Amino acid sequence: MNWEQLLSLKRYGDTNKRLRKEQDETRLGFEVDYDRIIFSSEFRSLQDKTQVVPLSKTDFVHTRLTHSLEVSVVGRSLGRKVGQLLLKKHPHLENVHGYKMNDFGAIVAAAALAHDIGNPPFGHSGEKAIGAYFKSGDGAQFKKHLTDKEYQDLCDFEGNANGFKILTESRQGREGGLRLSYATLGAFMKYPKESLPKKPTNHIVDKKYGFFQSEKQMFGEVASELGLTKRSDDYLSYQRHPLAFLVEAADDICYTIIDFEDGINLGLIQEEYALEYLITLVKNINKTKYSELKTTEDRVSYLRALAIGTLIDEAASIFMKNEDKILAGQFETALLDVSQYKAQIKDIIDISVNNVYQSKEVISKEIAGYEILNQLLNAYGKMAFNYFEDNLSNYDQLLLNVLPETVKLTTDTLYQNVLSICLYISKLSDTNAMLLYKKLKGNIL
Repeated sequence: MNWEQLLSLKRYGDTNKRLRKEQDETRLGFEVDYDRIIFSSEFRSLQDKTQVVPLSKTDFVHTRLTHSLEVSVVGRSLGRKVGQLLLKKHPHLENVHGYKMNDFGAIVAAAALAHDIGNPPFGHSGEKAIGAYFKSGDGAQFKKHLTDKEYQDLCDFEGNANGFKILTESRQGREGGLRLSYATLGAFMKYPKESLPKKPTNHIVDKKYGFFQSEKQMFGEVASELGLTKRSDDYLSYQRHPLAFLVEAADDICYTIIDFEDGINLGLIQEEYALEYLITLVKNINKTKYSELKTTEDRVSYLRALAIGTLIDEAASIFMKNEDKILAGQFETALLDVSQYKAQIKDIIDISVNNVYQSKEVISKEIAGYEILNQLLNAYGKMAFNYFEDNLSNYDQLLLNVLPETVKLTTDTLYQNVLSICLYISKLSDTNAMLLYKKLKGNIL
């Protein structure tokens, strides 16, 4: 892979090549990507979607929106730091093609901003609830109408693939979705492969999948334009865009440190015990300043900022040390998995898992999320199937009448119908999913 292709400014539908040196410096194409994402309705819905604690009304607990903004900020700093080093190593990128340090930051920031845009309500438990409906719930009956890959898309419903669909899916008046640059789409694709075959390897790309069968053609076009290295001739699987490693690192840094911070602020993790773990990530503490901080929130905030700075420097260093391997498709793990701070990061994550992710408050609300999504899928999934069979009941027709116009159903393929329903439900905020569930249960108050 080479940076000239990987930094492509091309967008869906372009007939002429977009050259970096011809870009308007006041509103660079990669910065347009950021703007389009942040003004999208799908991004706005993240303000009421779970990060860790579902349906939390506590001010200092993060939602998917605040998490995404923070990951974007960290990603921008990380991208700029790496961009500065890359331009020193490959001066022709700037001297010949006109790329700047901030371009790398803008690409990573935009991709990081969108990294959770495909997540359904109720966090990762929402993904599992949708998958369970098709794997072992009423949705299992649809299997005989689907190809193996289509069915696997649903059984392992994946927020990353759903995000790629949201960013790229054409609809009337919006061809090519948000029409982001292919460089940003490439950085967004953490798992550039289809759902089958499932490969039990340690390669980071094989951990999940990155696009539904409905976006297979679009994915192939993006991968081809960027010059991503193919991993197989038998199915669609590619090596990652190098900047996807930075998007992943920004996300890893934020959820490691900030979910931990939420746990402390919620009282689920004891401050005295927790601060020891943050201090292990911090190189230099201004002891005078630290002693002046009187509240838990301020002390944790100070250490959090220093810890994030340390991990940004660490991730940039690992990336540059392995840049040749990354471009050759020979780097097979997340950046922080080979960090000198790996043990400290693991300790912090283990505490968060035990005290926050597996707390009774979180689990009880995840149970509620399972029930809500299962009921929505039961009602709308059945309607989608009956539409495909051209056998709508009166109740189905009522459900159909209140669906947004963007939800398109057909009698040609059940896969499109079911995926459209999943997309509709996945875009709901936690609160709107709960309200829709209550309406289906007959509670209209």
